[in-house]
Amino acid sequence: MNTTKIAVIGGGNLGRSIISGLILSKKINNNNLTVADIHLNPLEAFKKSGVTVMSDNRKAVVNADIIIVAVKPNDIKNVLTEIKSSLNIKKHIISSTAAGVSIDDIQQVVGTKISCFRVMPNTAMSVKQSMTCIASNNASDKQKELMVSIFNELGQAIVVNENLISAATILGASGIAFALNYIKAAMQAGVEMGFEHDVAQKIVEQTVKGAAELLIANGNHPAKEIDKVTTPGGVTITGLNEMENKGFSASVVQGILKAYNKTAKLTK
Repeated sequence: MNTTKIAVIGGGNLGRSIISGLILSKKINNNNLTVADIHLNPLEAFKKSGVTVMSDNRKAVVNADIIIVAVKPNDIKNVLTEIKSSLNIKKHIISSTAAGVSIDDIQQVVGTKISCFRVMPNTAMSVKQSMTCIASNNASDKQKELMVSIFNELGQAIVVNENLISAATILGASGIAFALNYIKAAMQAGVEMGFEHDVAQKIVEQTVKGAAELLIANGNHPAKEIDKVTTPGGVTITGLNEMENKGFSASVVQGILKAYNKTAKLTK
């Protein structure tokens, strides 16, 4: 895998997170990484690591094996049209991170014979902790394995049917913001109880990390781990009941579904 050449088109938050994670992984030679964007200043730091930085999208894809188009949904058609003449159907794998843009949408521009993927990661790629969902069309088993192995270096990757990619966008990609919103709220409570901001943040960060690690290590449903810390008449159950009285679980479910429904509308 270290000889695989990857070109990322788009130097926004997601594109930079992909490059940062690949650099941290050390599984792909930095000289085989390229990032292209019309705004070069935010990408200058990557040059020090040996990453090729440029503004020419067509030039960026020519020597690549895998092309990751990490641009906004409104921009992807123009980008695909721009690079189409530089694509080689026997060599290139093209993938998109654009929410609401289907594989069929992509192949209508670049052709149906090229191997095409949709990947839905999140910004935790930059610290190798992303959850990435991958769907494909016209791809071999070897190509699928390669894509999964690359994104496993940025956290964890799973293959899903394309009809679940929109749901993955909300649960995994937007999910980062939802989880951070809980952390922010818990920090605010910590400050009100008397902690300094940085101390409250450290406590909440490690607590959330520990909760996730418990589930990963034990494979339990969250309710089982919750039961371990809720004693009859105790403070934990009092806090949980008050959160539920204020609609905590319902708000989370409704917020996720509301965001999902908006994604469905955008896709249509």
